Amino acid sequence: MNFRVGQGLDIHAFGPGDHVILGGVRIPHERGLAAHSDGDVLLHALSDALLGAAALGDIGRHFPPSDQRWAGADSRDLLRRVRTMLGEAGWAVVNADTTLICEQPQISPHAEQMRRHIASDLQVGPEQVSVKATTTEQLGFCGRGEGIAASAVVLLQAAVGTEGTGK
Repeated sequence: MNFRVGQGLDIHAFGPGDHVILGGVRIPHERGLAAHSDGDVLLHALSDALLGAAALGDIGRHFPPSDQRWAGADSRDLLRRVRTMLGEAGWAVVNADTTLICEQPQISPHAEQMRRHIASDLQVGPEQVSVKATTTEQLGFCGRGEGIAASAVVLLQAAVGTEGTGK
């Protein structure tokens, strides 16, 4: 059986707003995230990990910020599009492990809903998705409250009846 591992990282600075969207969940917050789309760093990191594992480039290649079609885009929609690309390339998601890195907002009250959204969008079981959070103990840009970072690691396997060749 053919397997591939991918990793992704995304970072957005805080900007004007009264909420953030993380893992597809709207969370009230004193600031928003500056971004071309909805700024969902978790789903952006996950999308990059999935695309990278399948050797399909990155999120900026498929949904460039220079293209106004993606202005304000719902990152859950982008993730579903990535899932479709994976299927067309002959890949299936085995699991996804994600981490949000921020001091605020508090993630734990929302992590299960994020996990359910991601599982639904990837068409996998929730036991195949992990959503975690950590702080940087007030170190660096995340610690100073200047932005939020996210990382993701995924495992793909060739879909049944394919070799995951992209054909």
